[in-house]
Amino acid sequence: MPAVNRSAGRNVHLYKANDLTEVRGGLVLTNGITNSNFYSMVEILFIFTGTFFLQDERNAPIPRDSNPLQPGNYYIVTTDSFSINDEPWLARMFSHSTGTRTIAFCDAVRSRDRRCIITGEEAVNAEFGSWTGFEAAHIFPLAHEGHWIQYNFDRWITKSPVNGGSINSMQNGLLLGAGIHQLFDHYEVSINPDDNYKVVCFTRDGKNIAGKHLDQTFLNHPDRPVDQLLRWHFRQAVLANMRGAGVPAFEHDFPPGSDMVGEILGGPMAAERMEFELFSRLAVHGE
Repeated sequence: MPAVNRSAGRNVHLYKANDLTEVRGGLVLTNGITNSNFYSMVEILFIFTGTFFLQDERNAPIPRDSNPLQPGNYYIVTTDSFSINDEPWLARMFSHSTGTRTIAFCDAVRSRDRRCIITGEEAVNAEFGSWTGFEAAHIFPLAHEGHWIQYNFDRWITKSPVNGGSINSMQNGLLLGAGIHQLFDHYEVSINPDDNYKVVCFTRDGKNIAGKHLDQTFLNHPDRPVDQLLRWHFRQAVLANMRGAGVPAFEHDFPPGSDMVGEILGGPMAAERMEFELFSRLAVHGE
């Protein structure tokens, strides 16, 4: 199955003002994205050595304000140099939190949230032990625990689980509806903690969630996810979806009898995907 092209459907395109031959990035515009949000995204995509501003096709400067961003072509204007941010994007596919290491993680996230924290849909049968349609999602993927350890991501965790490692803290988790979980794992939906915890969709929004904000009850919980991890996920979503042509979004639903290994090896980013698939299956059963 071919990888999904993240640039398909873009209606916002980004160019360098003095070079209109190469698209530097782009966006599928959804509800809630403002001019100010777009500036913040551009500052994730590129490393600037000086000041810059954006202008539209009419050469009109775009203010950093709360007005909705409009579809169209935008141009980066600066007298200084800038370069594309080469911050690594960590490949991830949709994954369930299963295995001995994640039991406590799932229980803690379920007990704290009891609803999809993005849509607000309540797990009405939870009191009977049924969580069908709701899944505990890792913000930072468990399969990249080596990266988590190497770059000391656990410095932000204040409530570590008894076992399973700090990456399985409830502060690295969210309860999401099953469909929302897939979008979150593919970086097609994220949460911007620097804009009042706004839900940002990087693909067409079929669930009417783009532009919503997380509710205050969730945000007031002392063991809610830490802002630094939400910010990391948001940055990854911007890089995955907006940088250049975007990175491929990989198929995860391999039909019975299909050659999963063959399809992965025959597609883009084969080494990264094989490594992720291997560790995503081993990581949940360690310890």
